[in-house]
Amino acid sequence: MTPTGSIALVTGANKGLGKEISRQLATKGVFVLLGARDRTRGLGAEAALRSQGLNVEFIPLDVTDQGSVDRAAASVERQYGRLDILVNNAGIALDWVPPMECDVDWFRRTYETNVFGVFRVTRAMVPLLLKSGAGRIVNLSSGLGSLSQTADPNRPFHQRPMLLAYCSSKSALNMMTLHFATELKSGGIKVNSANPGFTATEMNQYRGTKTVEQGAATPVRLALLPDDGPTGGSFSDEGPVPW
Repeated sequence: MTPTGSIALVTGANKGLGKEISRQLATKGVFVLLGARDRTRGLGAEAALRSQGLNVEFIPLDVTDQGSVDRAAASVERQYGRLDILVNNAGIALDWVPPMECDVDWFRRTYETNVFGVFRVTRAMVPLLLKSGAGRIVNLSSGLGSLSQTADPNRPFHQRPMLLAYCSSKSALNMMTLHFATELKSGGIKVNSANPGFTATEMNQYRGTKTVEQGAATPVRLALLPDDGPTGGSFSDEGPVPW
């Protein structure tokens, strides 16, 4: 099952949104590398998607480990020579408490995955994306990372704040989106933040109001943007999301 078209790498692809994004991309003819740090779960996702006739392959990738990221980039270069799509999906949310109850270790762990992990993977994969000539980077963000929306007194998280580590990590991710979009524009790479909405996944104990199929729609759309598509933006199903 070798790739004949676009090649994508999705981080955190063994379950939830990452697995569904991978499935939807593969149904559109994209060869998808399923990045996951747990080999058993990664191979399980690979087997499940291949049983549907989809062209996917597990690749070991722990976004918190520079050595793991470097090995993954070297493997992609050695086997395929390029990358067309990078979906930075891997993320965690630990601090379901008011800000003053957040443990500093939760903060560190959240940023290690949601911010530093995205930075590590993006820097490692950009040389391969530049070989595409039309690379796409999609960063899985959240409306909770929007300063404008958080400042709105009519929003629930303004009245009852929680998830400070998670929300601020997504704000930092949005800034990363802007900086990389500007720097990489000349290389034909489009970089955008995707806001999937409150999607039912393990991260929120499946309390979300959207299915993974619905939540994956915007990331997949941004991963497959045409040449005249936007870059340096934040988008949900409804359109642009204010920073």
